[in-house]
Amino acid sequence: MSTAQSKHAEHTGEAFNLKEAALAYHAQPRAGKISVTPTKPLGDARALTLAYSPGVAFACEAIVEDPRSAGTYTSRSNLVAVITNGTAVLGLGDIGPLASKPVMEGKACLFKQFADVDVFDIELAENDPDLFIDTVVRMEPTFGGINLEDIKAPDCFYIEQQLRKRMNIPVFHDDQHGTAIIVAAGILNGLELVGKEIGNVKVAVSGAGAASIACLDLLVSLGLNKSLLKVCDSQGVIYPGRDASMEENKARYANDTSDRDLADAMVGADIFIGVSKGGVVSAQMVESMAAKPLIFALANPHPEIAPEKVHAVRDDAIVATGRSDYPNQINNVLCFPYIFRGALDVGATTINEEMKLACVRAIAALAKEPLPGHESSALTPLQLIPSPFDERLRSWVAPAVSQAAIDTGVATRVPSGT
Repeated sequence: MSTAQSKHAEHTGEAFNLKEAALAYHAQPRAGKISVTPTKPLGDARALTLAYSPGVAFACEAIVEDPRSAGTYTSRSNLVAVITNGTAVLGLGDIGPLASKPVMEGKACLFKQFADVDVFDIELAENDPDLFIDTVVRMEPTFGGINLEDIKAPDCFYIEQQLRKRMNIPVFHDDQHGTAIIVAAGILNGLELVGKEIGNVKVAVSGAGAASIACLDLLVSLGLNKSLLKVCDSQGVIYPGRDASMEENKARYANDTSDRDLADAMVGADIFIGVSKGGVVSAQMVESMAAKPLIFALANPHPEIAPEKVHAVRDDAIVATGRSDYPNQINNVLCFPYIFRGALDVGATTINEEMKLACVRAIAALAKEPLPGHESSALTPLQLIPSPFDERLRSWVAPAVSQAAIDTGVATRVPSGT
């Protein structure tokens, strides 16, 4: 057996073992990853009388009299729907609603584990955006917030936009905004480390889908100069007047340039953001970038360029990926549990730009704080953002989001002591 065959066999064996372990994890000792657990005792006749008929009628009447009291007498104020139609699931593509259910259950587990937010996962067999929207709008009485998940672009932009207009609870597409928030926090800290200002940096982007556009929108809110951006999709650089594969959200980032491909766009760039596919960036392209570049190669499972290939040609680069086996993993779990925790805690009617920016700044600031037992800043080129398991995230991020909601007038209640 050749070395290549040996490596392939080893890799296949690892993949097989992972598959077996993952399937066993999902199936045993009980199918699935979530369940409904009562929050009140139900062990005797009195408890049943209070929990259901006739006692439950008093809670119903109280809500009729004051609909806001639903947050007091039901779980609605801590309940989020994770909703998908399964049209863009992880790296699997359009696998449909049923096959997407394990992912939605996984998301529910993360909400609960990291921020004690309860979740019902909902997989809708509906690919028509308007019918999908109508269905979700009708669920507003049940939930305190809506987390949209794994919906293909450009439908996801329209769906979120319309739901935000029609609903009086937070609606958040995590594939867009969760990624954008963590990328923005990482870039702010990376720029601080290399001594550059966000308003002066040149940025090359590979990918013009939901996550990419959301990253750019948020970075522009933080001061990024749109005129210094070069965005590429599968057809090359996006520029005014281009006909191929254009739509409204891409067109917002079309800049006048003679560059026509990613290699052109990366020449002299201070930052590369990749939300596209593996292997599209070469070592030569990295060499052409400006001094002290930030490289966010976020494609999964294979980044646009592997960190070791970057470091082979640049000793001044800071690299982030979407993978847990490299430093600086851009992981949405740093964001979505806590932005919803903060929104729910004050009964926010939306998640607005100021709340997202507060989330960015809180995550970035926490990364600079000394770790427990240490005196110096935790911020290094290998640690741009906190670990997902940093227990301080909830106490840093959620209150910052809540305060932004209060400051911008979208909170419906203010916790005592705020």
